[in-house]
Amino acid sequence: MPIPPFKKKPSGPKPIALALQGGGSHGAFEWGVLDRLLEAEDLEIRAVTAASAGAMNAVCLAQGLIDGGREGAKARLERFWKQVNRNGGRNVFGDTGIWTSAFAGGTDWLKNSPGWRLAETFALSMSPYEFNPFNLNPLRDVLEAEIDFKALRERAPIKLYIAATQVRTSKVKVFRETELTARHILASACLPQVFQAVEIDGEAYWDGGFLANPPLWPLFYDDTPDDILLVSLNPFVRDETPRTPGEIMDRLNEITFNAALASELRAIGFVQKLLDEGLLKDNARGRYRRMLMHAITADKALADLSLGSKFDTEWSFLTDLRARGYKAADDWLGHCLTQVGISSSLDLKAGFP
Repeated sequence: MPIPPFKKKPSGPKPIALALQGGGSHGAFEWGVLDRLLEAEDLEIRAVTAASAGAMNAVCLAQGLIDGGREGAKARLERFWKQVNRNGGRNVFGDTGIWTSAFAGGTDWLKNSPGWRLAETFALSMSPYEFNPFNLNPLRDVLEAEIDFKALRERAPIKLYIAATQVRTSKVKVFRETELTARHILASACLPQVFQAVEIDGEAYWDGGFLANPPLWPLFYDDTPDDILLVSLNPFVRDETPRTPGEIMDRLNEITFNAALASELRAIGFVQKLLDEGLLKDNARGRYRRMLMHAITADKALADLSLGSKFDTEWSFLTDLRARGYKAADDWLGHCLTQVGISSSLDLKAGFP
């Protein structure tokens, strides 16, 4: 009897798609994650879906790959976050001066006092069309200085999916790498309490995280890797019940910005269950894909940080976040890299993270 031919394992790095959440300056955590993943030669990032701060990291990654491959991407990410720090006087992520004092300044007892809460309510009652009539946005300068959007549109080395929320229709819009400008990234990161809506082709947009943080479904219907690595910036789980006004607002913010993502993860788990049980009879036509889910979550890495810290652009804080992300990615590579291309390391049936 002839010996069957030996089947070699596919050579080369394992392809993967990234899903990057938004979360203000906490996006520096994703900077650290990307730094470590770029060092993993047996892993190749081929697509990124993202919102808000995740979108900033996504275009920096793509720009850096154009500049000089993996090392170019690492250098571009560091340059971008240094520019975030240098332009932090008005805070790239939405500080109006009022926001700083309302959310980040002061001691805990002071922030929970009636007087402080009254000042916070007053700050939130102001419209960006009132306190920022000239629509100043330091992020615009940072993006235009660091990203060559023309080059990105013409020769992006990875697929990009950038989410923004349509104000008029309350629908999510996903922009592709072939159409991106600085305005598209500004739209994806537009918090309506602090920035005027960004208009693109006559449509007004707010932060993509309201409806897709980040969107996963574009990866299902395009020629992208079956493996998706989610990098979250908002903890899904907190052990203690919030009691102070600040803690309640922080947790409400996390739940709100995780809601759309949680729904998509449940949908993926449901489809996988149907596939496992053979209940999708028409799948021979390729209508459904078995997506392999992985995650680097904020549940432990960022659990000690509050909503106010998302506006903090101090270099020591950003580099601390980068170090946390680097370690989290290193841990994930050590425990889960062998499952890429084979099975999910995120158990959607048991819940998430």
